[in-house]
Amino acid sequence: MEPVRCYIGLGSNLEDPVWQVQTALKELSKLNQCSLVRASSLYRSAPVGPQDQPDFINAVVALDTTLEAHALLDQLQALEQSHRRVRKRHWGPRTLDLDLLLYGTEQISTERLTVPHAFMHERSFVLYPLHEISPELIFPDDTLLSQLLVACPMGTLAKI
Repeated sequence: MEPVRCYIGLGSNLEDPVWQVQTALKELSKLNQCSLVRASSLYRSAPVGPQDQPDFINAVVALDTTLEAHALLDQLQALEQSHRRVRKRHWGPRTLDLDLLLYGTEQISTERLTVPHAFMHERSFVLYPLHEISPELIFPDDTLLSQLLVACPMGTLAKI
């Protein structure tokens, strides 16, 4: 299988979020059948959903992989578990969140996986780091990343 360019969103707001994301970046570079191509800067953003939680630290990485999308998802979820990820409530606090944002030009819709990620087009903490590492990106539906940025203000997002 030829390598597929994927984009992964990282987020954390518990147990030293900067350390969580920086450690996950190193771990992603060592995933089986994956090669880390580029990582964005770290960004701080207010939480989406419940506001009774700390701000998030976010980043986006580009990976090349020969893994099938669901096999990559399995590895990402295992990495989350190694960071003691607990899913107590939707959009709640977490030690590490890894989202498969894009998997090449594929559009995937299964019970476990939706790619492109369902909400990425409206989330500054995804779009701005993604633009940092891949400014010319075109989505599977031929939308330009630069078009999405115009409609998505930075809000509370800040590079750290």
